[in-house]
Amino acid sequence: MFNKFIQRPVLAIVLSLVIVFMGALAIETLPISQFPSIAPPMVVVNIAYPGASADVLVNSVLIPMEKAINGAPGMKYMTSDATSAGEATVQVVFDLGTDPNQAVVNVKNRIEQITNRLPELVQREGLIVSYTSPNMLMYVNLYSTDPKANENFLYNFAGVNIVNEISRLKGVGSAKILGSRQYAMRVWLKPDRMRAYNVSTEEVMKSLAQQSIIGSPGRLGQSTGKRSQSLEYVLTYKGRYNTPEEYKNVIVKADKNGEILYLKDIADVELGSEFYDIYSNMDGHPSAAITLKQTYGSNASDVIKEVKAKLEEIKKTSFPPGMDYQISYDVSSFLDASIEKVIHTLVEAFVLVAFVVFIFLGDWRSTLIPAIAVPVSLIGAFFFMQLFGLTINLITLFALVLAIGVVVDDAIVVVEAVHAKMAEEHLSPFKAVKQVLNEISGAIIAITFLMTAVFVPVTFMTGPVGIFYRQFAITMATSIVISGIVALTLTPVLCAMILKPHDHHKKKTIVDKALDGFNNVFERVTGKYTSLLKAIVNRRTVTFGILLVFCAGIYFTANSLPTGFIPNEDQGQIYAIIQTPPGSTLERTNHISRELQKVASHVDGVASVSALAGYEILTEGRGSNAGTCLINLKDWSERKHSAKEIIEELEKEAKVIPGATIEFFEPPAVPGYGAAGGFSLRLLDKTNSGDYAAFGKVNEEFMTALKKRKELTGLFTFFASNYPQYDLQIDNKVAMQKGVDISTAMNNLSILIGSTYEQGFIRFGNFFKVYVQSAARIPRFT
Repeated sequence: MFNKFIQRPVLAIVLSLVIVFMGALAIETLPISQFPSIAPPMVVVNIAYPGASADVLVNSVLIPMEKAINGAPGMKYMTSDATSAGEATVQVVFDLGTDPNQAVVNVKNRIEQITNRLPELVQREGLIVSYTSPNMLMYVNLYSTDPKANENFLYNFAGVNIVNEISRLKGVGSAKILGSRQYAMRVWLKPDRMRAYNVSTEEVMKSLAQQSIIGSPGRLGQSTGKRSQSLEYVLTYKGRYNTPEEYKNVIVKADKNGEILYLKDIADVELGSEFYDIYSNMDGHPSAAITLKQTYGSNASDVIKEVKAKLEEIKKTSFPPGMDYQISYDVSSFLDASIEKVIHTLVEAFVLVAFVVFIFLGDWRSTLIPAIAVPVSLIGAFFFMQLFGLTINLITLFALVLAIGVVVDDAIVVVEAVHAKMAEEHLSPFKAVKQVLNEISGAIIAITFLMTAVFVPVTFMTGPVGIFYRQFAITMATSIVISGIVALTLTPVLCAMILKPHDHHKKKTIVDKALDGFNNVFERVTGKYTSLLKAIVNRRTVTFGILLVFCAGIYFTANSLPTGFIPNEDQGQIYAIIQTPPGSTLERTNHISRELQKVASHVDGVASVSALAGYEILTEGRGSNAGTCLINLKDWSERKHSAKEIIEELEKEAKVIPGATIEFFEPPAVPGYGAAGGFSLRLLDKTNSGDYAAFGKVNEEFMTALKKRKELTGLFTFFASNYPQYDLQIDNKVAMQKGVDISTAMNNLSILIGSTYEQGFIRFGNFFKVYVQSAARIPRFT
């Protein structure tokens, strides 16, 4: 069968070219990532309930929502977090392999069943159900050196000009600005003025709803079928107010005597922010922090290239003077560096194999044949990687590095067999190849199946580890199969075309003499080894003794070496998590983060530091006592210290900052599999007592016990049961006697203290909200 390829060499060459061509096309289209995607699909539900405490969020929103979501098809487990900032999240983790789009639909359907039971303000603010890749793709800081440009301006500039553009790029799953500093019309009520004019918050809200409206008057001259009209006019109305001046002139009260009470008489109105929940700065300059995540299966490197190109385009066309951006985190920098190192290793392995082949075969023509055949097997493997849904990552590239030493064997077997046949029977290369194919084709097929059989069972492993081994095994197996095909098609053709008959009278060159010397030494070493084997082959005690020594060595080595999933590597990024005591204000946390920023910027090897107050990156949660610093390190070639050494230096320097717990972490070894290096766990209260104080005590005891373990560092918890609170107690009898029901009283407090959102308006081509709240300068507790 395979002799037909010798008769038709063009067919063998074209077959190999087709394999190379398909592999090359696959290389251009395959996604590139650091590791295979092993993170299970996760659907996140974001909930906003302004003014609510963590306990209120748990009882009124999280408990009914968790009951509804529980049992969704494919659900593995779920976690929820609530903060005293009026925000909560529910993270629903699904089994590996679950369709993420279907998972979102399933969660949405279950939430809709209990939406009407949730507080009205929660329904109005909206429940955002979304799925994105859990690992961060990029972290971009938009900043300005212009003193007039504050965080509000930067946030909204990014929202209007940058986020919308980037969100449309292929492969971008989410583009989000941290915080809620989107423009909003803020109505700051003055309770003392309201009391003087005898105005309630209910009247203010009613006035806004009645006067800032969307009108649809209709048309004049519209055809009625009874009388023809000469002209038709469309009646228009301005619509909802969208400037502070218009809201200031909202009439709250008016009487027949011409007396009018405007909103500006009892409140200050400004175009401010929805919430003032996060402070963000970049190297001391106010900034807007933009996080980007990619869609599942997209090419991280290509997405980042498109994002960078779009940012440069926006910078040239839209940035005002003093504004600039900096990419504080870019997963492609470490990814490209890692893949570049692996490719260098791949090339070095190929050169080394070619050199070894040349030494043992002693002929450059013989060396050229494996050098041509091996790339066909390696490049062709990329086509099957695409066929099986794999990606170009460190695991598959590492498999190709190992495959070089395996696939070259088939070509060497054919070349050596042809050389032996020419030497023994003095045949031409063509005739020698024909005979060799008849003799060794079965052996090559058997070797190919045997080597493939080693890796095929590994492809059936499940779980995260199974995905790693599966991609490794498929890459190895496909390259071995292609190698077997090439050894029976292209390699014989190359032998017939490239090799020359043996000439024993050929004058030896310096290279030939050097190779002869090497062969003599090698034969002597082989002879001594053979003699050693002959001496111990009949001595079973020695043989089994050596075997037991090796087994014991393997056992003790396996038990003494540290174990882990994937070793942590220096990715050029460090996270600093800041925790101030419960009840700390956002301004205090911001002061601590700025202090840490100054300290970190002077550490050798640090390129830039981004500080965030009110946000922590590990759980992506918010809180006035939480903060994060993203420390971007210099390029590996520009610094002498590793990330681990820099963390040790930062820990030493950060001890001078009082009033906060600061821990430093590296990004996770596998992107998306956790938020940082190390591990996390959750304590469960199986008693269902709801006693947070008792649970907090258990949590403290558990943390104390963990700190006694020498192998654990960087221990911290975000759970706090001692958050300062005021307990409101209303005398129901007295309230009802005075005509005040509890619902009205709590609604009044919710507006004045917590703020409320009733309507919105359009400006700058975007939708913004209107918030009503008590002015900060008015004493809230008397």
